[in-house]
Amino acid sequence: MMEERMGDCWSYTKDQFDNLEKHTQSGIEFVERYTKFVKERSEIEINYAKQIRNLSKKYQPKKNSREEEENKYTSCRAFLSTLNELNDYAGQHEVIAENLTSQIIAELSRYLTELKAERKSHFHDGRKAQQHIESSWKQLEASKRRFERDCKEADRAQQYFERMDADINVTKADVEKARQQAQMRHQMAADSKTEYSNFLTKFNQEQNEHYHTLIPNIFQKLQEMEERRIERVGMSMKTYAEVDREVLPIVGKCLDGMTKAAESIEPKTDSKQVVESYKSGFEPPGEVEFEDYGPGQSMKRTVSETSLSNSRGEAKERPSGGKSKGKLWPFIKNKNKGSGPEDFSHLPPEQRRKKLQAKIDDFNKDIQKEMDQKDALTKMKGVYEKNPQMGDPASVDPRLVEIAMNIEKIQSEVQKFEGWLAEVEGRLPSKSDPPRRQSGLYETQNSNSTTVGNNCAQDRESPDGSYTEEQSSETQVKVAIANTPEFDDEFDDGDEETLPTIGTCKAIYQFEGHNEGTISVTEGELLYVIEEDKGDGWTRVRRNEEEEGYVPTSYVEVFLEPNAKGAMTYI
Repeated sequence: MMEERMGDCWSYTKDQFDNLEKHTQSGIEFVERYTKFVKERSEIEINYAKQIRNLSKKYQPKKNSREEEENKYTSCRAFLSTLNELNDYAGQHEVIAENLTSQIIAELSRYLTELKAERKSHFHDGRKAQQHIESSWKQLEASKRRFERDCKEADRAQQYFERMDADINVTKADVEKARQQAQMRHQMAADSKTEYSNFLTKFNQEQNEHYHTLIPNIFQKLQEMEERRIERVGMSMKTYAEVDREVLPIVGKCLDGMTKAAESIEPKTDSKQVVESYKSGFEPPGEVEFEDYGPGQSMKRTVSETSLSNSRGEAKERPSGGKSKGKLWPFIKNKNKGSGPEDFSHLPPEQRRKKLQAKIDDFNKDIQKEMDQKDALTKMKGVYEKNPQMGDPASVDPRLVEIAMNIEKIQSEVQKFEGWLAEVEGRLPSKSDPPRRQSGLYETQNSNSTTVGNNCAQDRESPDGSYTEEQSSETQVKVAIANTPEFDDEFDDGDEETLPTIGTCKAIYQFEGHNEGTISVTEGELLYVIEEDKGDGWTRVRRNEEEEGYVPTSYVEVFLEPNAKGAMTYI
């Protein structure tokens, strides 16, 4: 019964160790799983921050692009501020990832190593204690069996001695020998009994210590280890929340910055910027005067030098008669796109003034840079002259000469652009000037023809041969009305008479005649002159019997016939 009870105790203890071993192993796996979870969250934060930064960078305005120029508008500046705040917002997610790694992942990884070592040590002590008590039990069982065997041997020796002593046929010597053998066996039994008693006492002490001290201590250590593990996981979960909470104030500031940027948008300011950017400087047309109709008199077509039909983008009207096809110039699409001439003559006056002023400012900055370099080199030359061992003063002279030439070149450019600027500022109308309208000039050439020519002004010829049209200071309209009273009110019924040739011309530049009334010419082309320049910068030419139109006078070399009115050569 005693052996069965001891076996049950040992089996129960072993089962408890197995249960605890499985549970603690499950706890370690839980910590590893939680660590992996935090690690994956950290990777998500890093990737998210990277994508946010890339998004912010993608929509940043490119340098020297239209987007950078649009930053003068409050809405575009607000969007740029939003992108910057978004970049800072991404930085806070990087902070989250960094803190998760340093405060949770790294700490839990170190703790897992310590936890595994501690767990291994406790179960090693438990197995060692179990093995020791089992060994003591085996020793006790062996001494007990030995004691039992010696007692049985002593009983048999005693019985043999008694039989020998009772037998009269046995010699005295054999009886004595049997007696001594019995005594020896009794002594061996007594020694075995003492040994068994000692082992029993020792086992009971060790068993008591095993079940009341060693095993409870090991279980207690395992319990404390498990509690520390659970507590550490709880602290990590709390830290996990705190890492997010720490960046909330800065994230809130980023969001406040975005809100503030949105609130800084001013529609009226942006619209004023648009007006300022595209303000042309053209003077509005004046009022049209009333003209009465009388028998035998022609109705005049009064055209102002600032009228809409003579504005930017509108060309000369063909002399075939017909209704005017004037367009409202602010909505005319510019066909001459591109960089344009150097003097920006393709732009409206106000825009041209701004461009010229910006160019002058850039030149002045370049001059200042060259002056700074010149001052520095002059000081260096002075140092070399005082201390020849530091350098040769003559080595600085070539650079000083180069800088002086650069300054002279830039200053000449400044003078050229200032001349153009003065010309533009002289043309811009004053706000106090009243609108003007001039009557046209009417000439009757014959009784059957009607000639109407709306002359579009040209500003100046550009060195590269490009040409763009600009508003003229004068407009001349030539109308020939038949003397017969039978004509249409809209002057549509008169047949055009072919104008006589008064000279020839040679195109010295190529001209793209995009506008109505103009004609395209190529460089070097020979044409017939049918109407000379009337002071508006245009000459009327003919290529063949059916194709004619106006070209800028500065684009052609004109040779008038000697008998032509005002015969001269234009270059």
